[in-house]
Amino acid sequence: MKQNYRLILMYDGSRYYGWQRQPGHDTIQGKLEAVLERMCGEPVEVIGAGRTDAGVHARNMVANALMDTALNMEEIRDYLNRYLPEDIAVKEVKEAGPRFHARYNATGKTYCYTCFDGPVKPVFDRKYVYVLEQRPDIGAMEAAAEVLKGEHDFRNFCVNPRMKKSTVRRVDRIHIQRQGDYIRFTFHGTGFLQNMVRILVGTLLEVGYGRMSLKQVQEVLETEERRKAGPTAPAQGLCMMQVDYD
Repeated sequence: MKQNYRLILMYDGSRYYGWQRQPGHDTIQGKLEAVLERMCGEPVEVIGAGRTDAGVHARNMVANALMDTALNMEEIRDYLNRYLPEDIAVKEVKEAGPRFHARYNATGKTYCYTCFDGPVKPVFDRKYVYVLEQRPDIGAMEAAAEVLKGEHDFRNFCVNPRMKKSTVRRVDRIHIQRQGDYIRFTFHGTGFLQNMVRILVGTLLEVGYGRMSLKQVQEVLETEERRKAGPTAPAQGLCMMQVDYD
């Protein structure tokens, strides 16, 4: 009899083509399903809380999978960690209710984007930060963050121009913190569109560089026409930190 399991995992997305299974490409979902099929002797679908883009990382991605196995939860975790690549690790496996769905039941998500603007390039962090060419104004970016917070139609902050589903999202927290030469942008919301966090970061940086005004940010947010927000920040600086459930 199949049991629904909840998995919490972390991964370095540097060499992967994102979360979602894609023929001919290495993905996080694809690697997990290949190992679980070997363990269970039949195909297993792994459902993730989100579909991180190519190059994006995760510290606490949540997933679920229906499996028929005689192994207990610790044995499942250990089997996965034995055969998964070294840049993917399962932190925890727990039994879940039959109706638990990692994506549909999620009530909120937290992402962190890290930038570096110091004088010496960060050799050992280079795969996990966006190295800036100049130092942005934190105060200006915090003012812009206040404009972006709340429930809005974020259609202009989505990379997919043909998005058919609602593009309304609630972003209830944007925290910008400098720690030495590092700047960390933390976003919490009910959900995020494709590339939305990276475009939000790109927009905030444009404000921080003085290339975009608060009025322009407001206009991009409120107009029903397609208007260009800031550029999409590179994938390597983004990490999924947490998924919320009731």
